Amino acid sequence: MSFSGRLTSLVLFASLSSLAPAAQDLPNVVIVYADDLGYGDLSSYNPDAAYETPRLDRMAAEGIRFTDAHSPSTICSPSRAGLYAGQLICRTGRGSRAFEGPGGPSYLEPGMVSIADMARSQGYRTAVFGKWHVGLTWFDGEGKRLGGGFENSLKIDYEKSTPLLDGPNARGFDVSFVTPNCPTTDPLYLYLKDGMVVTPASVRHKRDRLPNPGGKWRWDNDEGWMAPGYRFVGADQLFLEKALAFIRAHREQRPGEPFFLVLSTQISHAPVLPSPEFAGTSGAGARGDFVRELDQITGRLLDALAELEIDGDTLVMFNSDNGPETVHTRWMREDHGHDAAGGLRGMKRDGWEGGHRVPFIARWPGHIPAGQVSSQLTNTTDLFATVASLAGHELPAEVAVDSFDMLPAMLGLQDDADPIRPHMLTQSFRGEFQLRAGPWKYLDHAGSGGNNYSKGWMKEYALPEGEGEPPVGQLYHLGRDPEEVTNLFDAEPERRDEMRALLARLTSSEGGRTAPVARPPMGMAAIREVTREGDPSGR
Repeated sequence: MSFSGRLTSLVLFASLSSLAPAAQDLPNVVIVYADDLGYGDLSSYNPDAAYETPRLDRMAAEGIRFTDAHSPSTICSPSRAGLYAGQLICRTGRGSRAFEGPGGPSYLEPGMVSIADMARSQGYRTAVFGKWHVGLTWFDGEGKRLGGGFENSLKIDYEKSTPLLDGPNARGFDVSFVTPNCPTTDPLYLYLKDGMVVTPASVRHKRDRLPNPGGKWRWDNDEGWMAPGYRFVGADQLFLEKALAFIRAHREQRPGEPFFLVLSTQISHAPVLPSPEFAGTSGAGARGDFVRELDQITGRLLDALAELEIDGDTLVMFNSDNGPETVHTRWMREDHGHDAAGGLRGMKRDGWEGGHRVPFIARWPGHIPAGQVSSQLTNTTDLFATVASLAGHELPAEVAVDSFDMLPAMLGLQDDADPIRPHMLTQSFRGEFQLRAGPWKYLDHAGSGGNNYSKGWMKEYALPEGEGEPPVGQLYHLGRDPEEVTNLFDAEPERRDEMRALLARLTSSEGGRTAPVARPPMGMAAIREVTREGDPSGR
């Protein structure tokens, strides 16, 4: 029986059950969301990596590793909005940007259903810890909304601004401990707990107070206003401790209730500030140590789940918000022979694969068969529909319009030759589009869509544009040309025009979407039937 026929039968089976979602013993869901971690930054993805990532490699060996996974954008704020909203920022009508200072309002607009809203509606207690960075609304003393800019931090009226109108707790999270922007790069440097400011920013941060490993890795630490006692070094250790405390308290106080948790790390964003206990542990400099710290953070979280005996009751997904930072990519190549982009063209901000192809690993013992490597095309936006399917919740057509259910691939039900996604959109630094359809990739712009490869050291990575006038777009066949070297824009006019027409349809302001309107969920009854009480092979 084909998977579609089997799924129809399983959904029918699930529909016959009278159990409510909360009574079906839903699994916990944990998302570890890394920052600027490239396709080649884990040793399970890159056999030539300059260091080992044993805990994430083990996670992949115990679950599924996706090799064609992508971020919604090539910079952080739009990608994070894609995680929470299940759609690209083009659906909001707003441009692409990374927020700083009191920048906002949120990409998660009023009335938009977030992944946390959906999970909470299905009986989950929801929490987020770490980097938020999807925009926030702040007011001055006259009640006027403030724009971005570091100096505007001093104009914030904290009484008028809190509880935050568009913070995590106004977007579906029951519990939160986050930073407004990138924790160590973009002021405002303060902590937000459950929609309130813990301590206002009143101290001027100076970057020379921080370590500078190797004499250069402090790069991109912006000076601005911070709260007294704010932590730069060990930021993710703090977020991990908050997450572990939440899990332990939840298990003690609400043992029959599932939780949905996002741990949003700062690693491996600039500046590179590994905790002292990780210094020199990788053999690949400060950034190698930093990634090793992320590896161990993930390992500690997995260990806690095992200690609490909820390992088999928890789906853990690991993902990244975009490709590796430019100077990080260069320094790791030059100093340690390590390619953070994993042999792909481009880096953070670029529309080429190195800007948005990222690691994606999922683990759920007893349900996801171990040792899977999938070439299914997938995007961070798909986590929304996947969690909804797990919970047995059918998404309304207008919710998460760029989100596909990846459970069939995770559970070993869908052959890679039968794609779940017929197509996928991403957006580069400037908001320009890239479109995948099978092995074909169309870039609706010339050049990178992000970084300038015509000057400075970036010229080392420039490739010839071909003969004659530079084309206004790019077309590659990734199956034959994974490095995106041969632009077929002029050589394949029929394919080019077909991709252009598809792009116009998917991005239309009148009902544009990539996901199907009807997305029947699996639900736990069907999943248990598939896995046959702990045998993921279904034998």
